Amino acid sequence: MEFPRITFGIIVLNGEPFTRYCLRSLYRYAYEIIVVEGGHEDAKSVCTPDGHSVDGTLETLYNFKKEEDPENKLQIITKTGFWPKTDELGRHRTPQSRAYAERATGDYLWQIDIDEFYKNEDMDAVLKMLKKDPSISGITFPFINFWGDIHYRIEGWKFLRGGSYCHRVFKWGPGYSYLTHEPPTILNEEGTDLRMLNWINGKRMKRKGIFMYHYSHLFPWQVRQKVQVYKDEKPDNCSEIIEWANNNYFQISNPFNIERHYWMPSWLELYKGSHPSVVLSMMADIKSGKKGFEMRDNADVEEILNDRSYFLKVFFMKLYNEWDYYTKNLLFQISRVKNIPGKIKRTLTKV
Repeated sequence: MEFPRITFGIIVLNGEPFTRYCLRSLYRYAYEIIVVEGGHEDAKSVCTPDGHSVDGTLETLYNFKKEEDPENKLQIITKTGFWPKTDELGRHRTPQSRAYAERATGDYLWQIDIDEFYKNEDMDAVLKMLKKDPSISGITFPFINFWGDIHYRIEGWKFLRGGSYCHRVFKWGPGYSYLTHEPPTILNEEGTDLRMLNWINGKRMKRKGIFMYHYSHLFPWQVRQKVQVYKDEKPDNCSEIIEWANNNYFQISNPFNIERHYWMPSWLELYKGSHPSVVLSMMADIKSGKKGFEMRDNADVEEILNDRSYFLKVFFMKLYNEWDYYTKNLLFQISRVKNIPGKIKRTLTKV
């Protein structure tokens, strides 16, 4: 039996320096790679006047197509002008997601961000899983999030409370449809959400030791342009995100507020594990000067991580997270009981 055909779908705006390395990492596993390039209406501050990347991403895509695509796997989708922010029903970023979904002809659609990577052995394991059990409807991955360099990972309340999982692999076929981008939701030909079928959840993948490696806070340019987009795109939720970046990324004023979801505590931990080989190649090219790109000066990070009291503070922050989370959950459950009709409520109270 042949391995399932995988369509990789990517939305990218200002994806450098990741673009070429991301495509290389996927190429051997891909039946096709469909990349949708350009910004939506709220990303104008970091786009060209006609809606494209300002850092050479589109040129890199075309160069990869010319130089590193012997099997003609890469499709590049662009638009003259800006992509709509939402579809006709107001669903966020579905026009770009649907642009690759509507062209997908593989057995599975694997959604990828340009700054996320997987180890080769993990990609092999996933394809073997899909081959062994064709009834699998999708896969969620646990992820490790990196900050400032590949030696530092992000931890925090958001991730400890279940925010360290991403839906990524979806069964695909005639009649399937891409419903929403956040969260990624795909319906089969009968209109059933694939997560309601034979879905492999993130905890199961974590037990297998299979992770997505997300380099979301690695480079200053990457953070600089992302926070501007988030501020314009989600002004209610991200009104202070540029201030956060200035105070806790480009410098660190508060070592427990270092992740872009700035309303929840987060911190840095030293990462001692391994990385996908293509990421190591990218970092070697940057640090050798072969590929010029600004790196963050992490002297402040080293100072923080070398302070023994910092680890004690992290320990208590994790304990406080447990107390805060379960206390709020208990209060929520009590509030639900208060709304139960009297007779049932009295029975629950006696129990």
